[in-house]
Amino acid sequence: MPRISSKHQVTLPVEMLELAGLQAGDEVTFEAEGPDRIVVRRTPAQPGRGLGIFDGLYEPDYLERLRAGERA
Repeated sequence: MPRISSKHQVTLPVEMLELAGLQAGDEVTFEAEGPDRIVVRRTPAQPGRGLGIFDGLYEPDYLERLRAGERA
């Protein structure tokens, strides 16, 4: 019988994961649906989630100056 560890972790039985169609590496969300019930759902794919993470990494016009140096 799975138990909640002192770190608030639970190991899910492989059989339950297989029945739910979940596998290692899947991103999931958790929702409490009242006393004694927590629902685990696969997170829908969000392909654009990472867009913009590098904004501000380089100064403005950096790429243009880099390309100009290649042409020289």
